[in-house]
Amino acid sequence: MLKVFQPQKIKAAIAGCLFAAALVACNSDKVGTEIVEEATPVGFALSKIGTYEGGALGAAEITAYDSGSQRLFVVNGTNGTVDVLNLSNPALPTKIGTITPSTTGGVVNSVAVFDGLVAIAIEANPKTSPGAVGLYNAADLRLLQTITVGAQPDMITFTPDGRYILTANEGEPNSYGAATSIDPEGSVSVITVVRGGTSTVATADFRAFNGQEAALRVQGIRIFGPNASAAQDLEPEYVAVSDDSRTAYVTLQENNAIAIIDIASARVTSLKALGLKDHNVAGFGLDASDEDGGVNTNSGTPSIKIQPYPVRGMYQPDGIAYVTINNTGYLLTANEGEARADWPGYSDETRVREHCTAGLDPNVFPDAANLILDSNLGRLRITRNPNGGREGKNAAGQCNELNTFGGRSFTIWNTDIARVYDSGDEFERRTTSLPNVNFNASHDNNTLDGRSASKGPEPEGVVVAKFGKKTIAFIGLERVGGVMVYDISNPAAATYVTYLNTRNGVTGDRGPEGLHFIPAAKSPNGRPLLIVGNEISGTTAIFQVNLTY
Repeated sequence: MLKVFQPQKIKAAIAGCLFAAALVACNSDKVGTEIVEEATPVGFALSKIGTYEGGALGAAEITAYDSGSQRLFVVNGTNGTVDVLNLSNPALPTKIGTITPSTTGGVVNSVAVFDGLVAIAIEANPKTSPGAVGLYNAADLRLLQTITVGAQPDMITFTPDGRYILTANEGEPNSYGAATSIDPEGSVSVITVVRGGTSTVATADFRAFNGQEAALRVQGIRIFGPNASAAQDLEPEYVAVSDDSRTAYVTLQENNAIAIIDIASARVTSLKALGLKDHNVAGFGLDASDEDGGVNTNSGTPSIKIQPYPVRGMYQPDGIAYVTINNTGYLLTANEGEARADWPGYSDETRVREHCTAGLDPNVFPDAANLILDSNLGRLRITRNPNGGREGKNAAGQCNELNTFGGRSFTIWNTDIARVYDSGDEFERRTTSLPNVNFNASHDNNTLDGRSASKGPEPEGVVVAKFGKKTIAFIGLERVGGVMVYDISNPAAATYVTYLNTRNGVTGDRGPEGLHFIPAAKSPNGRPLLIVGNEISGTTAIFQVNLTY
């Protein structure tokens, strides 16, 4: 017998399901000999039901929830700690404790929870030294183990079966070209969890690719740090894990690529370039300037002008999620974009008019003389290094290639890293006339068009959830704010569902950094919840997913 139910009404029926870090879902369960299948909703809406005010910039970044203790763990970047919130009443989260790293000078970058075990990723001081993972008991915050991992563990996650913990060790340099410069290798640490004993760690590194830098560049993988080997230059950002806990997919953001890792052997099996997004295709345009209020001028005013341009975007995703739909695995990426411009000695970021001093190549760019003006492409931030030393210029010094940072979208890929779907320019188009914030404002101001020449709304994080036969993606927009919701049940034809932005100009929730989904079966109020850590406002927002049937 097949019974259909609404998850908020029969919470206990699926309480035993396992939920992955990026995909948290349960579609059916057995009650006795009967199979209970979740009903499929026809409508979705988000509503904000609670907030925890961290009180400072950076006080809310990555979050993770433990259903057994009904505690929410929130990375507090201001203090380098983890705030522990009581979430038994999601409308009124309250702080009940703090986890402070046991390593001297270390700060917490990320947190994950599995079945009462809390794992935190700890960056060393200095950041170029090996980091650590601390394991804690969720119920009493007792430190259980500390494990050494690679330099700058920036993201941490459990595999769906809870057997392994993985950290993306970004390995950023402290500078380039100075006597004190240190550029550690990027890596992924694979920890075999031993509860009540000593967990072990193995390292998936990129040393096998040293000496292959030229070949990697030909494939489209950006290796461009001054004097950096492949192992030094590849910088893991975020990890998604297949449902069977065998394979990890790791974003290499600055490198515009994804690493595929066999978890059991802790070995990088392949590197896949993500390619470039053509912004000159209808529906894939962008607002390229914050001075596009005039026509062919270098002294325009802010205006909304989303259209195709002859430039290409490096996807450069931050967040990544894995999902299985109709027995096929897919990856979702939030295409934030990232320039190397945060430390001394090198920056690959420039603007079109600044970089292309001899103009644009008229054989590549129609109307080149006008396109380079600030009201068109002149203000757009691009890389001065398309890939491996190329400047993107012809023999006359004219630019013949313009690559900008990020895709301003989310993308669905198959597991061979072939693109299945991209949201195009829809994020920008759907944020043109918000009542509570100006178009392409940044997270620290309300300036119209402020981020248009940079990376637009800047998609940062993505999580996926299943409701009956529907699969839903939530994407956080770091700059303008808010969460986009898409129905991806048909991955090749994903559709927009809704969008909620809870900032108010320069107040409210700003800078969504991390998204965490809590399914109804695990939720303290029996309703599916989406937790958003807002880095700039320091607020942890509790959204409820309201379903209609």
